[in-house]
Amino acid sequence: MAEVRAKANKKVVLKDFITAGFPKESDMEVVTTDTVRLKVPEGSKAVLLKNLYLSCDPYMRSRMSKHDEPSYVPDFVPGSVITGFGVGKVVDSSHPDFKVGDFVWGMTGWEEYSLITETEMLFKIRYTDVPLSYYTGLLGMAGFTAYVGFHEICAPKIGEYVFVSAASGAVGQLVGQFAKLMGCYVVGSAGSDDKVNLLKNKFGFDEAFNYKKEPDLSAALKRLFPEGIDIYFENVGGPMLDAVLINMRTHGRIAVCGMISQYNLEKPEGVHNLFYLVAKRIRMEGFLVFDFFHKYHQFEEIIAQYIKDGKITYVEDKAEGLENAPAALVGLFAGHSVGKKLVVVSHE
Repeated sequence: MAEVRAKANKKVVLKDFITAGFPKESDMEVVTTDTVRLKVPEGSKAVLLKNLYLSCDPYMRSRMSKHDEPSYVPDFVPGSVITGFGVGKVVDSSHPDFKVGDFVWGMTGWEEYSLITETEMLFKIRYTDVPLSYYTGLLGMAGFTAYVGFHEICAPKIGEYVFVSAASGAVGQLVGQFAKLMGCYVVGSAGSDDKVNLLKNKFGFDEAFNYKKEPDLSAALKRLFPEGIDIYFENVGGPMLDAVLINMRTHGRIAVCGMISQYNLEKPEGVHNLFYLVAKRIRMEGFLVFDFFHKYHQFEEIIAQYIKDGKITYVEDKAEGLENAPAALVGLFAGHSVGKKLVVVSHE
């Protein structure tokens, strides 16, 4: 039996927990001295992946801090490899559902090769005629999050008024397009004029505004939604949520996907207008995409057809090389990225 030699395995590790503020590149380290055996352990049902693309996502900031109370995803372990969603190619497998040569997406390590022993969050890629990188976003967690949050949580109707915050991000750009495909009126907010132009001219939003140029967010929403908001897809929290609550219509729905404005604060901001939930009979619901994985293949079929029919516009923001992964993740919170932020580890 031939000996299985070890191969170099570059990886990104978290040095130590972040106590407050924005993450910095120096909070992470690229380690080049580790190795990996390109063989799964005997008797396991593990899968060995060569990672191709890694997804940079806002929820990862929470995992970089230590929580006294467990969060919905575990904290990273200082000194260990960072994990997140990504796309890979199977190089060895003892799992009956995954064969050598299969392309998959799911939870993996920020490293060149990952041994996956818990395969519940690993999905075989069925459509290889679209760019594989799309499975970090449009056909992966970001797209599925947008789809579930809009269609399952908000239950939209034709002609409703929809507002999306952080609308040029990986999730927001897709929520807006799903809403337009439903025949809704859609407005998005973003943090630069370039992003506003992108929303209106590339993604097809009816209107968009730069929240940094609006001294009164409630007035801005009143201007763009004179009859009020039926659906709010919440990505930012803070003052924007307060302004939205004032402008919601009776029986409006709010899907709470994230609150990126709060992730780097030592003390989260309060929300002052919650009584509107009562007065306007608004339903505000948080959700986790993990709870809907049983509907993933249905989603995948729909979106793959949208792509083939040219119904979806999708923008990626790629960083080349694992050594640039820390800067890519940090840039996500500085508002540098437009569209889906991802890291190219290997071009197969």
